[in-house]
Amino acid sequence: MIQVYGIKNCNKVRDTFAWLKENDVEYEFIDLKKEPLTRDELQGFVDRLGLDVLLNKRGMKWRQLGLKEKDLTESDLFDQLLEHQTMIKRPVLVNEQAVLVGYDEDAFEAFTDTE
Repeated sequence: MIQVYGIKNCNKVRDTFAWLKENDVEYEFIDLKKEPLTRDELQGFVDRLGLDVLLNKRGMKWRQLGLKEKDLTESDLFDQLLEHQTMIKRPVLVNEQAVLVGYDEDAFEAFTDTE
């Protein structure tokens, strides 16, 4: 079963739910506001994807925190992402073999083996 990580009120996450339902794909939703990732879970995503793929530098929280103007190390960025998980690009889909970030219907098809 696919796990979908995100925030319930995010448009892209809602679009993902709709696509998965339309394509009869079973999934489990993990709301990052209610069930934040642990340090180890986040590190696992970073190890598989890279911090640049996972970190949304165009979102509201990034701007609110003024992180663009700060000279942060990768460790600092990781700590910020751990504390402010709304900065994780959404959705994050996980299956047994892979992790997919972002809304992309073509990628969803390949990811879920749905055609």
